[in-house]
Amino acid sequence: MRDTQAAKAELAPVSQPDDILFDRIGSFLNAQGLSPDPAHYAFAFAALSAPEQPLGQAVARLSAHGIRLTRHDIERLGGRVIEGPPVVWPRSADATAGGDLAGDRAAPDPEVDTAMALVVETQQQVDGFAEIVRTMQDETRGFGRDLARSATTITQMAEIDEITRITSTMIGRIRESEVRLAIATAETTALRAKLVEARHSARRDVLTGLPNRRAFEEALAERTADGGPHCLAICDIDGFKLVNDKHGHGVGDRVLTAIGRAIAADCAPHLVARHGGEEFTVLLSGLSLVDAAGLLDSVRATVAAKRYRDRDTDTALGTITFSAGITAIVDDEIAETAFARADRLLYRAKHLGRDRVCAS
Repeated sequence: MRDTQAAKAELAPVSQPDDILFDRIGSFLNAQGLSPDPAHYAFAFAALSAPEQPLGQAVARLSAHGIRLTRHDIERLGGRVIEGPPVVWPRSADATAGGDLAGDRAAPDPEVDTAMALVVETQQQVDGFAEIVRTMQDETRGFGRDLARSATTITQMAEIDEITRITSTMIGRIRESEVRLAIATAETTALRAKLVEARHSARRDVLTGLPNRRAFEEALAERTADGGPHCLAICDIDGFKLVNDKHGHGVGDRVLTAIGRAIAADCAPHLVARHGGEEFTVLLSGLSLVDAAGLLDSVRATVAAKRYRDRDTDTALGTITFSAGITAIVDDEIAETAFARADRLLYRAKHLGRDRVCAS
């Protein structure tokens, strides 16, 4: 729990380098559950860079004690809330050193690294865009002063040469402004494209091209939007360690990709994701448990009937199978409960001899 003093410290006057401000903005967006949209970035920048101003003071007061700002709070303070998945900012070395509750450090996540690189690049474009706007504002202020002085000169002198000079200057300024606006428009378009790419990459498994765990958990959390019923399955490739040990990780990666895509193709249009390692998860919507288990068992039989070979050496890999546990998700049931039940069913399928589907 943060106290008011800690909240104000987070909004302390910014005298640090830009990268430190960027990290603080990222932490703020993460804490408030906001996506890396330019509107959110602008709101966070305004609050963090000027904490002594009314906006910074209001944000510090409302977010004291770890309280998250509501949509109403942000809009009342002049910000805009854009729907989208929240930013996942890389944790500092201190934050990651502790690992999880079991004491293990989390392995690097290539999807997150790719997404964050894109977000960093996007932030740099935002900075460039802001600089263009500031320059245009400065020039506009100067243009206003020049125009006022020029009007006085025209009144006093009324000389043709002076009028021509003033007119030429005005035309030049207008053309420069048009160029800068065109650049700003292009930067904004590129920025939005980068954000779309970052969001896509953050939810896609690099190896198989399937949705990753994060995308699956989001879909699971939003499942009530498309009605029901829903079933959750966990699939695990049987004896996968032997494939890696005997044929190498390159072959193992191709096996993972082939099995994952086979499950996804035969389960379409239901969501199939790589959950991690040799595990895949399936969210089946609109099917009873009996029908969902029947579909998954048909996929299992199709995979078991295939004969895989190493394309480099033409060595036969033998039969590749998977086991699965599948369960019906109870209305209003939290995801962790359904996952635990499906995992126990998967363990039962392994214990009974593998290459089977256990349902409950």
